[in-house]
Amino acid sequence: MRDTPICEEGFVGAAIGAAMLGLRPVVEIMTINFSLLALDQIVNHTAKMHTMFGGQVSVPMVIRTPGGDGQQLAATHSQNLEVWYAHVPGLKVLASATPADAKALLTAAIRDDDPVIVLVNLSLYNTKGEVPEGELLGKIGTAGVVKQGHDITVVAYSRSTVIALQVARQLEEEGISVEVVDLRSLRPLDRETICTSVRKTTRAVVLEDDGLSYGIGAEVAASIGEGAFDYLDAPVRRVAAAEVPLPYAKPLELAALPNAAALLTVIHQVLDDTRFTR
Repeated sequence: MRDTPICEEGFVGAAIGAAMLGLRPVVEIMTINFSLLALDQIVNHTAKMHTMFGGQVSVPMVIRTPGGDGQQLAATHSQNLEVWYAHVPGLKVLASATPADAKALLTAAIRDDDPVIVLVNLSLYNTKGEVPEGELLGKIGTAGVVKQGHDITVVAYSRSTVIALQVARQLEEEGISVEVVDLRSLRPLDRETICTSVRKTTRAVVLEDDGLSYGIGAEVAASIGEGAFDYLDAPVRRVAAAEVPLPYAKPLELAALPNAAALLTVIHQVLDDTRFTR
């Protein structure tokens, strides 16, 4: 669907009607920031229709929208709002880190009978990777262990997964084995894969682009506390963005964002605190 910032509510409203008539509309919103103009339609209509009508109506609709920070687009165009939507029952929220997952998760979203928000980080638009030909169907609600390890688990999603893999490969040279879990699905969240990994490694760090408070990382940390607490050798640590409206000036923007250096520091702290021998 054609996109202009002042028409998001109308686009989503039209898509709801099309979905209720048996179609499977895909709404492309230019950035997640503009989705705020359609927040009532998304939260109070799209997410609730199935339940409010006693299961007699489905809304098999996809909202695909890019977001994220690091592109020097200033505060109102550099937001990570995925936690807003992941909080809402009735919505499913996906976030890919690779080209193959971008294809697989979008296909899964279109096939799903519930409304799905598909997030793509703007900084990953130039990412290159192998994408199988033909149909590639992902599985909603399933995280992936994208790198095996045994010393510490890093849980991440979208751009942060790319950073986590970079750091994991760097730490291999120091003899540190990092397991990386890519969430892929933010709602529903695959708590079992997360906890299984932490039970193995006994240590966990969560990396996310959003702010520290009330975020996806907080939900992951709580899930680990509930499902793997007895296995932990150290408290779960989180690495996230500074809790400020993102500055336009590039040096300030970079200073506010989580990066590989910050993740490396926290991983070393966790391992040192548990007397890990490198």
